[in-house]
Order: sequence, then structure tokens, then C-alpha cells
Amino acid sequence: MDTVSEINPQAVLAYDHVGIRVSNRQEAIHFYERLGFKEMYRIVQGEANEMVSAGGVRINLIFNGAKTKNRENTLLDEVIKKPGFTHPAFIVNNVNELQDWLCKEGINITEGPKQLGPRRIALFIRDPDGNVLEFNQLLTEEINNETI
Repeated sequence: MDTVSEINPQAVLAYDHVGIRVSNRQEAIHFYERLGFKEMYRIVQGEANEMVSAGGVRINLIFNGAKTKNRENTLLDEVIKKPGFTHPAFIVNNVNELQDWLCKEGINITEGPKQLGPRRIALFIRDPDGNVLEFNQLLTEEINNETI
């Protein structure tokens, strides 16, 4: 049976937030506050909160995760790769300054900084539950001799 696919008539305008499942409310809130997020409110019925960075980036922490052994991430650390969201990626102005701050704060950098493709330098860390967080410094791209 042939069907014609139509494109969604509503354009996606922006990205609102990412939900990050955590196992310990206080530990997670403290960690994300150190990264610059501030808790705006708690969503009692959803066992979650909303946190916002100074730049307006939103995350929701979801407080119903089970503690895993050695901060294992079932999407990234298992031999068999399961479908799912592997990490949020945030934009920062200067990845080297972030690297210096992370080292000073004792937050382990798991990868980077390294250039990934023509448009970014990336650095990866993990939160206390092993959730991967990527931080990108965007680079200038040149296409057809025009800087974008």
C-alpha cells in the first residue's frame, strides 16, 4: 500500500528542554547548580524540576532513577548499543576556560577538548549518575567564501 507522507505543517521553532533522569535529588541539583543552572520550580506530580542557565537553557531533572554500579550509562557503556538519547550538548563561549574550571573543581573530563568536524570543539563530562554532558565552543565556518 503506497501512502504519501506529508511534512508536519507546524515548524519546530526551538528546543525547550532535555529531561535528565537522576538517582539522588540533592546530589544532582548541587552538581547542575555548579554548572550554572538554577532550580526554577519543582514538578511534584512528575518527580522532577526545571532548571535554567543564565543563558536561558532549560533542563528538567527527573528524580526517579535507580543508582547504577560505577556510574554506568546503559546507552553508552554497554556492549550492545540500545536506541535512545545519549547526551545533551550545550554551547559555551570558551571551552578552554570551561576545561580549566572543571579541573579546578575536580569534575572529571571524560573526553576532549577536541575538534569535531568543522564547526565545534567539544568537551565531555558525566554527572554523578553517569549521564554524559557535551559542551561545545562553536567555530566560524566558511561556505563559498562567506563566513557564517
